[in-house]
Amino acid sequence: MNDHTYSWRPQSTSLLTDHYELTMLQAALRAGTASRRSVFEVFARRLPHGRRYGVLVGVGRILEGLEQFRFTDEQLRFLRDTHVVDAATVAYLENFRFTGQIRGYAEGETYFPHSPLLSVESSFAEACVLETYILSVLNYDSAVASAASRMVGAAGDRPCIEMGSRRAHEQAAVAAARAAVVAGFDSTSNLEAGFRYGVKTVGTAAHSFTLLHDSEEQAFRAQLDALGVSTTLLVDTYDVERAVSLAVDIAGPDLGGVRLDSGDLVTQAASVRALLDKYGNSNTRITVTSDLDEYAIAGLRAAPVDAYGVGTRLVTGSGAPTSSMVYKLVSREGASGTMEPVAKASSGKASVGGEKYALRRRNAQGVATHEMVGVSHTPRDDGDDRPLLVDYVTGGELRDGFTGPAAVQRARERHAASVAELPRAARRLSEGEPVIPTVIEPGTEH
Repeated sequence: MNDHTYSWRPQSTSLLTDHYELTMLQAALRAGTASRRSVFEVFARRLPHGRRYGVLVGVGRILEGLEQFRFTDEQLRFLRDTHVVDAATVAYLENFRFTGQIRGYAEGETYFPHSPLLSVESSFAEACVLETYILSVLNYDSAVASAASRMVGAAGDRPCIEMGSRRAHEQAAVAAARAAVVAGFDSTSNLEAGFRYGVKTVGTAAHSFTLLHDSEEQAFRAQLDALGVSTTLLVDTYDVERAVSLAVDIAGPDLGGVRLDSGDLVTQAASVRALLDKYGNSNTRITVTSDLDEYAIAGLRAAPVDAYGVGTRLVTGSGAPTSSMVYKLVSREGASGTMEPVAKASSGKASVGGEKYALRRRNAQGVATHEMVGVSHTPRDDGDDRPLLVDYVTGGELRDGFTGPAAVQRARERHAASVAELPRAARRLSEGEPVIPTVIEPGTEH
């Protein structure tokens, strides 16, 4: 993380939503129920197949977007001209501002099936229109972070570099870089992520730079002249062995690193390490790239590799491109004015009514044993348990420290601590059940 803070603000986020959110709003306004106090919760019924834990990321981006969730005159004209909603609904949206409460798991936290990840309490109208935006952010960012966390675990003490920008939508690329860094990646190639969130950015040269020059030697000399001897030279454009020899001849023993991007990386890395050591370049690092995922990284564990650059598999969730989170109404104000639990009973998609509270149950050694979820009450603390819920927004006012670079650093630290307290089986890449069970405790109204 760098220490610089730059002035960046997202554009209006109000139309990053589905048509039916606003038609529901219109119908509720007509029925006189739009102002009813409501509690919506975000949770996942299950983890992606075989995964042992998930990672919640994206809360900071939601909060940044919430500040910009306003309907501009042009947007309101679009809604009116295209007959999405009626004039009364447009009038309501003219002064829209979220005035409720948002709380949830700390960003970077690990989660399990039915963990109450985010709770939105407000009028039905305010909470309803946020649904699509909240889910689109959390489902993607958490999918990337969950994959990134597995990759970091497979890499051990070797750093991972996020390099997937060209494999994703340009804004998804920024989100993916942020999510990866929260989950433990060392750096990113994405400059916008560096600008917005203060994360470290890295990069040197591609094969095109070598091909541009009349010889590999000219390309290496040009890069070294511009970037210094600590740079990393890409050595597999032509012949790897010749390129390594050439790189050492030109840069000497202080060459920062070489990068391999093709072929049998295990064999190549061993061969290149032997060459570098033979030439006296024992401190020259080897970075490998080329469609890596957590399994490929694990397969390179015995190879003399110093860092991993990960792209496509990371930004697509390594086989799980969404977290399958849902946003469900669990409590609402009844006709009598009191809050009442509500639940969906659909087959295979049932929900549990009532507002949820959660603790991470731990044993005397500090190892997590259960996810404790209380319905309308906080589960009893055994003495070693850890509360999981954080207040983000109160009375429509965002608390400090949960957006921008500060949020990324906070979430990164939370993730590292959260993974550290899970049972050792959490790091296994083989398919398995969630590493700790979720226990839902029914109870009386909180």
